[in-house]
Amino acid sequence: MSTHPITKILNKNSLEGPHFNQWLRNLKIVLTFDKIAYVLQNAPPHTPLAENATDEQRVAYQNHKDNDTQAKCVILASINSQFQKQHENMDNAISILVHLTELFGERNRNVRFTAVNELIKTKHVRGASVHQHGLKMIGLIEQIQDLGFALDAGLAQDLLLSSLDDSFSQFIMNYNM
Repeated sequence: MSTHPITKILNKNSLEGPHFNQWLRNLKIVLTFDKIAYVLQNAPPHTPLAENATDEQRVAYQNHKDNDTQAKCVILASINSQFQKQHENMDNAISILVHLTELFGERNRNVRFTAVNELIKTKHVRGASVHQHGLKMIGLIEQIQDLGFALDAGLAQDLLLSSLDDSFSQFIMNYNM
């Protein structure tokens, strides 16, 4: 793993389970800093056959293999010990990442659905604190964004405004003008 302080990101945010997308974002930052993020997208070059491989092919293969090993170590170092045991014998970084995505992708979908459902159904009750309602709505919006699903700022504002009760209709009309 890089000896640069940027690796503290992964040390502070190791993968325990529910925050997979945050962990993945941080992993990509560290691998990009180490200039090895490409191993998560590019297949390794074919194993060069000894008799007809050029030196360039051998070097490219070895570089990819070394970078993949480094990426695999970064991934393993940034997940909890239970996940380390499950993944330490996998061949490469991308196979670990694919498996982790399979494990947590479905869970994130359910969490996202619950948050979106609550966001849409949440309505301000006349007389209740507008401040508390706004904080709740912002929390739900941030929860959806933390799961890796972008919510445009304008849409977020529209959702918040549409959740206000009818006594705010004049305010909403003025705001939109």
